[in-house]
Amino acid sequence: MNDVPQRMRVIDVPSPGDPDALCLVERPTPRPGPGEVLIKVAAAGLNRADLLQRRGRYPPPPGTPNWPGLEVAGTVAAVAPDVTEFRVGETVCALLAGGGYAEYCVVPPGQVLPLPPGVDLTAAASLPEAYFTVWSNVFDLGRLHAGQVLLVHGGGSGIGVAAIQLARARGARVYATAGSDERCRFCESLGAERGINHRREDFVAVLRQAGGGADVVLDIVGGDYLPRNLEALAGGGRIVVIATQGGTTAQLDLLKLMLKRAMVTGTTLRPMPVAFKAAIKAALLREVWPLFGDGRLRPVVDRVFPLEQAAAAHAYMESGAHRGKIVLQIGG
Repeated sequence: MNDVPQRMRVIDVPSPGDPDALCLVERPTPRPGPGEVLIKVAAAGLNRADLLQRRGRYPPPPGTPNWPGLEVAGTVAAVAPDVTEFRVGETVCALLAGGGYAEYCVVPPGQVLPLPPGVDLTAAASLPEAYFTVWSNVFDLGRLHAGQVLLVHGGGSGIGVAAIQLARARGARVYATAGSDERCRFCESLGAERGINHRREDFVAVLRQAGGGADVVLDIVGGDYLPRNLEALAGGGRIVVIATQGGTTAQLDLLKLMLKRAMVTGTTLRPMPVAFKAAIKAALLREVWPLFGDGRLRPVVDRVFPLEQAAAAHAYMESGAHRGKIVLQIGG
């Protein structure tokens, strides 16, 4: 670790606020403790959770750095003596509980993956959070399989991009909502059978016309979307709520839920234990990472901002203009 500096640059949030609350500061460089890998960060992906954390609405778990960042890609700079899976100098990407907006971060090896085939460091930083989330919710909890129908809300988001591509690669039919005709065509270019402009179309009617409804709904909206999701659901279908952009409360017709033999569940990945995330990592390496090698999956990075422009990157995400992921470039 002789070549690891004592201090590093990070984007911190001294107090909650708008994007200009983000500050470039120096902090001590972490050292890997037992069961940890130190990564020299090349790039970090942005997520909606980062915006919530900046506003003071999503505090990091205990023991996690105060600065945002749930996914990175970079080079292994050091490993604890009990870590044998990775070696110094390997290029990797990783899912974090926080602290990715920095030149260095530490993470358990169960959340670290090799780069997918043909994917560079900048693009790899856009993958971990989306694919950990999609696999655990759409395929583990949602039990989506070939021939079934997936409805994805927010199809132009990073989660939406991953869900559309992976569901199609595994033989499912996909419908996706988005906020403009242009974004609907973008979803279709990724493999969605139909993009649904939620500003002027009723996704319930579209799914009914498609015949039978959706077997799985991946919902990032919550609120009044929940009863409508149930209307759009096929018998025996599953609704998985992973975000609540439209509100945290909803009313649901329980008789309709019973008659449809439907399931409603929700998850949040960040506070889950390392063993839970390591099991998802194993599934990704087995089932998902090879699909990048044969071209069935591809990263979709909308824009790359330098670390110093993290505030501009947050403002751009809040504008809703992006398609796919936004990435902070941090190192070489």
